[in-house]
Amino acid sequence: MDRDQFTSEMKRGAYIVAGSEMHLHMHEMSQRALALTAEINGTYHKPEELRRLFFELIGREEDETFGLFPPFSTDYGLNITLGRRVFINSGCCFQDQGGIEIGDDCLIGQQVVIATLNHDLDPERRGNMFPAPVKIGNKVWIGAHATILPGVTIGNGAVVGAGAVVTKDVPENAVVAGVPAKIIKPSRSKKSWKN
Repeated sequence: MDRDQFTSEMKRGAYIVAGSEMHLHMHEMSQRALALTAEINGTYHKPEELRRLFFELIGREEDETFGLFPPFSTDYGLNITLGRRVFINSGCCFQDQGGIEIGDDCLIGQQVVIATLNHDLDPERRGNMFPAPVKIGNKVWIGAHATILPGVTIGNGAVVGAGAVVTKDVPENAVVAGVPAKIIKPSRSKKSWKN
């Protein structure tokens, strides 16, 4: 199985059976991701070198507007797509086998977790998994320590509060917070933030 076959299977929501060809492919590619993230995280890199390593990890053309503060970890790497002017802060963990799409002008806070796989609830099949992509719109801000669960879509302009656990879709221009995350107010206001 190659990357294109795997991502095609993930897009259609294929059930991943433990020990199957898809599962073995995930484990093989995780070794590649571990090697590249070890290089990203292991020493200081100038911003241009860090960008080069990150885009090698995700298998995409390099974007000079991207910013990253390591450490960063991912289980697969090759199923992450990014828009322009994305910033990922330190300590983030992306489980991207099911697909992670991040739009333009997004800010991802420290230690954010994005998950795209769920294990089967049946104890006899617990090693099997269901993929579900996470889609993050444009101009989204995800606060520190937030967790985004599989299958969630976050609309343009939304804000996810620090420490939130997002279990369902977030509408455009909404601020969500809490566990589980709930809408607390709109992100657009006539009042500006003042210290």
